[in-house]
Amino acid sequence: MINGTGGMVKFVLSILFFPIFFQQAFLEFAWGTADAFWMMVAKRLFLLLPVSAIILGCWVTIACLLTVVIRQNRQQFLIALFITWWDMGKAIVSFWGGIFKFIFHFLVALLGFLKIVVLGLWTIIQEILFMPFRLIRNVGKNVVSSSVPWIAVFLTVFWCLVEAVIFTYVTTPLVVDTFSNITGEQLSVSFVRIPLFIFLLFIVLGSYAVLSTMVEVVKKKNISAIAGIAVIEIVTLFVEVVFLYREFVDSLVPWFAQYSENFELGIFWTLAISIFVWFGIRSLSWFLFASHGTPTLMAIIQGKGVKVIGMNGTEKKRILSLSSEFMKQIKEDTEWMQEKGDELLAAFMLPPLQVVASAINFLTLLITSKHLFELPFKTMDDIKKSTVLIDTLSAKSRKLKSA
Repeated sequence: MINGTGGMVKFVLSILFFPIFFQQAFLEFAWGTADAFWMMVAKRLFLLLPVSAIILGCWVTIACLLTVVIRQNRQQFLIALFITWWDMGKAIVSFWGGIFKFIFHFLVALLGFLKIVVLGLWTIIQEILFMPFRLIRNVGKNVVSSSVPWIAVFLTVFWCLVEAVIFTYVTTPLVVDTFSNITGEQLSVSFVRIPLFIFLLFIVLGSYAVLSTMVEVVKKKNISAIAGIAVIEIVTLFVEVVFLYREFVDSLVPWFAQYSENFELGIFWTLAISIFVWFGIRSLSWFLFASHGTPTLMAIIQGKGVKVIGMNGTEKKRILSLSSEFMKQIKEDTEWMQEKGDELLAAFMLPPLQVVASAINFLTLLITSKHLFELPFKTMDDIKKSTVLIDTLSAKSRKLKSA
């Protein structure tokens, strides 16, 4: 079009459409198709966006200059146009520097992330190694500060297991002989001991349960309940003495006979010593731990539940938990990663967005004589939402019309 004219018209058109003389060469150079791969990537990364923004700024500047004659406040409009070019220059320089800044932040964040990974693995190893000791410490604290008598419960269960083991060992020959006579076949000891142990464990636990119930009804002074529980306790005493403690005393007869001649204990003294042993063991174990442990066991068996609270009335913490130092480190590392992520995002997005914003400012200057964006962007919060930008632009247009 320009070549088809001559003289003054060609000169005027050359001034009005001067970007056509260099825009194609600039874009081809910035695109770098004929260059080596690394050079092409570098040109497209560093030059393509700034060149496109400069070409757009040139065309919009021509349109702005053509409209100067019909605008009010021409001096302020021209100053704003020069400032727009200044902002674009700063945005382009910030874009180039921002690429290196992003690479620097990325390397720093990568090194920090590797540090977190290494220290995190070491901390996890420490947590695993020291977890048994921390578990023992937490268990000790919970047992000592709990309102539930866990020590008494553990001792009661342990003592019942001890009694069941002893009586299983003592009564196994009798049970094997009895069942062998009934069935007519010789039973093995290993076949009898496990079910016998379970049976005797229930017998011992039931003995403490009856004793606990006896104590409760005595405290309530319920005569009928006392009589009923007393009968049950006498039956329990008879069963344990005849079938358990008698066998235990019989196993001690050879030891008595070793220190005396013609020793015969007799059924009376055998039962008397058995009752004495039963009463002594039950009394000592009851007053030491079973009086506190048995009610808790019965509450658990009956499904009433046991509420575990601390000394200050709050619920107990979990026994198996991570250390406070480890949780604090995880919190600090998470905050650091979030902060570095925001820095990386800002370093990646702000430089090119400033170039785009400077180009958009040319267009809004042409339409409204005002800039839409305030450059430079320092943080991601400076990039406003689209609705806020539209409202801001509308307010500026209304203000311009009213003026």
